[in-house]
Amino acid sequence: MNKKSTSNVSQTDWKRIKAMDDEDIDLSDIPEITEDQIANSKLRLNGKPFSKGKVRVNIFLDAEIVAYFKTMAGGRGYQTLINESLKSNIRNNNLESTIRRIIREELQSTDKVKA
Repeated sequence: MNKKSTSNVSQTDWKRIKAMDDEDIDLSDIPEITEDQIANSKLRLNGKPFSKGKVRVNIFLDAEIVAYFKTMAGGRGYQTLINESLKSNIRNNNLESTIRRIIREELQSTDKVKA
């Protein structure tokens, strides 16, 4: 996500935000997500929908990678462990890069306000 901020100046009241506790946040106007909504949701990547199923692929992995996951899984289910590790890495990297981008934008906007 390398989109530039649409605002040059932050309109966030950081003093108020930093002073808030989680209990102070009003979520009353946000409806709960139902199990039915989740079941009928469509997964998207870069705005394009893709299926929830699995796809068979053939890849070459280092022998030590396969041995590690086989050991962790006890021989069976090691491919599932590899799949879960990849998903976890994707989620963490996307979250981390998003947070880093937001922090950079806010720091840049506060630097401009101070100048």
